[in-house]
This record gives sequence, structure tokens and C-alpha cells, in this order.
Amino acid sequence: MKQIMIATKNKGKIREFRNLFATYNIDVLSLLDLDSTFSDIEETGTTFLENAQLKAQQTSEQLHMPVLADDSGLVIDALNGRPGIYSARYAGEGAADQDNIDLVMKELDGVPLINRSARFVCVLALSLVNGQTIFRKGYCEGKIALMQLGNHGFGYDPIFIPDGYEETMAELSPTIKNSISHRRDAINQLETWLNKNIHLF
Repeated sequence: MKQIMIATKNKGKIREFRNLFATYNIDVLSLLDLDSTFSDIEETGTTFLENAQLKAQQTSEQLHMPVLADDSGLVIDALNGRPGIYSARYAGEGAADQDNIDLVMKELDGVPLINRSARFVCVLALSLVNGQTIFRKGYCEGKIALMQLGNHGFGYDPIFIPDGYEETMAELSPTIKNSISHRRDAINQLETWLNKNIHLF
């Protein structure tokens, strides 16, 4: 059976990609399946694309197999694109989700809702053994709420209101959230590519 490595230890992402590749009879492995001698790839890029590319290409070179990596985060226009690639550690290394939310809300204090446009961004990088790397970008447009609401989701979900909705991501059902998410947008694009290029695996 053909195999692909998903360069993540996030069980939610692994499950989502396993469902995608099962359609093509491709077995999904993840970083959780590797032993401790495999060194993590440092995300030294300055964009989502560069970080996804680094993870996919370097992991593929080490393992000699196709590798899919992603990099994603929240981009807020009023903050000149921050937190961006630093979304997971915006309030510092080891920061909890709530720490990151608190910092964003502090920095946006006094900014009216109309000026709080933002988007979640996801870049997928698929590195093939022939050296080719495929990129797909997904977006979820919206705005930053005036207050934190909702208990579903994670990360910045409690303060992000997607376009077309009155509720934050954390107030929406997981089914709705997953159907409109930046990752789902990128995965849908990747699936279109896979349908035409599965022979490259």
C-alpha cells in the first residue's frame, strides 16, 4: 500500500488527513509513529508557505517518502498581519491559548468591530519523492469579536467571527466549523489536485 507522512503530532489533523487519503488507498503515518531519534524541523520561515515547505521538504528528504505539512494561523489587519506565523506562541513560548487571546484583545482594545477584519490562513505543502512540492492555500475570512464567547474549538476560535455568521467559531458546532475552516478550504483544493495526480505517489 502507498504511504504518506503527515508532518504533525496533532491527532485531530492526523484523523482529518487519514480520512482524505483513505479514499485513494494511501496509508497515513504521522510524527507520532517515528522514534525519538527523528529531530523536529525548526520553523525558521517568515511566511506560512515557507514554514510548511521547510517541514514537508526536510521531512521527506529524511524519510524518503511523500510528506504533507501545514502551517496556519490568524492574520489581523488592524495589527498589520499579526499574530501571523507566531499565532501559537504570540504571548511567548509555551503560552496557553488564553494568553494569546488576552494579548490580541488587549492590542485591539478600542478598535471598533468594523475595523477588526481578520482571517485564518492554512498553507499545505506536499513534498513528493521526485523532489516536487505542491502548495495549496486555504482561507476563512471574518473579524475579531468584541468579547470572547463559546466553548467549542481551540486557539483563537472564541474571538473569531467568520463571515456570514453572528457567532464566534467557538459557538458554532464542530460540523459547521470544520466545513468552513481554512484547513477544509485547503484540503478541498488538495483533493482536486489528487484526483488528477494520484499517479505521482
